[in-house]
Amino acid sequence: MHKSALTRCSLLLGLLLPVVAGATELYRYVDDKGTTVLSRQGVPPEHIGKGYEVLNDQGRVVKVIPPAPSAEEMKHILAEKARASSDAQLLRFYSTPEDVERARQRKLAELDGLIGVARGNLQSVRTQQANLQSQAANHERAGRAVPANLLAQIDSQKVEQERLKSDILRYQAMRKAADSSFNADRDRLKVLMGRN
Repeated sequence: MHKSALTRCSLLLGLLLPVVAGATELYRYVDDKGTTVLSRQGVPPEHIGKGYEVLNDQGRVVKVIPPAPSAEEMKHILAEKARASSDAQLLRFYSTPEDVERARQRKLAELDGLIGVARGNLQSVRTQQANLQSQAANHERAGRAVPANLLAQIDSQKVEQERLKSDILRYQAMRKAADSSFNADRDRLKVLMGRN
């Protein structure tokens, strides 16, 4: 009997001690078995991600901690943040869709200029190669060996042609990407400004 009363007192003291110590909050969460648990010790780490509620000493909910987002929800949240950041940057760079169009025209003109220069250089290199090959043919018709430096120059012109062709393709790809990007920016800015 004495032992039973002592146990009850210890149990009561255990329940009252957190209140006396100032820990008046209760935490309500659902465990792995689906049981709702009330605890003064807090929420175990393995249950925090599922969300929980904080109750005051009268049992009223004072704070709700929502469940952590799923991987798919987190992906969506991050995509929305990236879109918001991109929109804010777009609005900082351009005042109107017309500003985007002017920037697009400038960029395309710049890339068209680079393509034109590369094409001009390519034509020039082809002409030089044709002249060098003509010189090599003259040596062969005269029965002389083609000088090594002439062969090296012809090879060098071939390499330069391939480099210039590669540059032209790269500039064309850049032009296409820039055109697409500016068009998307212009259309997005129209949406942001309500000018569909």
